[in-house]
Amino acid sequence: MPATRPLRRLALAAAALFALCGAHAQDYPLRPVTIVVPFPPGGATDILARMMGAKLAEVLKQPFLVDNKAGATGAIGLNAVAKSPADGYTLVIATASSLGTNPAVSKVPFDPVKDFTPIAMLAAEPMGLAVHPSVPANNVQELIALAKAKPGSLNMASFGTGSVSHLAGEYFNSLAGIRMVHIPYKGAAPATADLIAGQVSLMFNSISVFVGPAKAGKLRMLASAGATRSATLPDLPTVAESGVPGFEASTWHAILGPANLPPEIVALLSREFGRALKLRDVQEKLTGMSLEAQSATPEQLATTLQRDAAKWKKTVAEAGIKVEQ
Repeated sequence: MPATRPLRRLALAAAALFALCGAHAQDYPLRPVTIVVPFPPGGATDILARMMGAKLAEVLKQPFLVDNKAGATGAIGLNAVAKSPADGYTLVIATASSLGTNPAVSKVPFDPVKDFTPIAMLAAEPMGLAVHPSVPANNVQELIALAKAKPGSLNMASFGTGSVSHLAGEYFNSLAGIRMVHIPYKGAAPATADLIAGQVSLMFNSISVFVGPAKAGKLRMLASAGATRSATLPDLPTVAESGVPGFEASTWHAILGPANLPPEIVALLSREFGRALKLRDVQEKLTGMSLEAQSATPEQLATTLQRDAAKWKKTVAEAGIKVEQ
């Protein structure tokens, strides 16, 4: 009988600890929550984090503070969160470039899938495919035919080697069975300027960037690169619809926490971020930023992360892009 007493005490202690953890998850948050933005202040990611944080603070009655930890295409901020306690008080707003393409082209100190807990997708914007008017192609199939008839004649701009713009183009090359010459730029602005000037043939970039020049006749938009048609340009077909099945390339913003975040906290945050996305003022702000609300469950976000990690890793390997150490 005495031998069972230590076991009984251990069981009671474990039950008390479990109850305490459950109470903490149930009462969460009890103090301010930090949202790490892995980019400098002022950009779209930063603005989105502050807007959503303010909405959750109203409901959960605790401040949601933004901490900008910029550098290494988002890797510094993401690594800080990956190494944070899994208690729900340190979150990160990740993007398609920081958690999608960057780990595929750079050696990062974290695993983009295993080291994070998906919480909520916030917003996305499909990329678009645009050509200079001098390119004799009015749709995706004509562009592919031109590339096959004249290999190496089309120059594809991007806003940097390994950027989502670059990898979208290489992914298009792979699925379409063509080869276009990649011309990297130091940013989206100079790349777009040279596309408008006719120095390069085509480019994948955010749809919103192309709308103005296309209306002015300076560019010709061939397709949306999203999985579905853009709400901004519903008459513009997707690349997949245009004869390249399976193609999809979007920029997205999502909230994640460190790995092994308590399920109760994940469920609470996912629900409240989803509710905030439905607010009229939030949707109006997103529209003004050329973003579309993209509410998704943690499981759906996990699927997106896994899909992107596999897709971009394969694209980098097939294109022979050297991974930066």
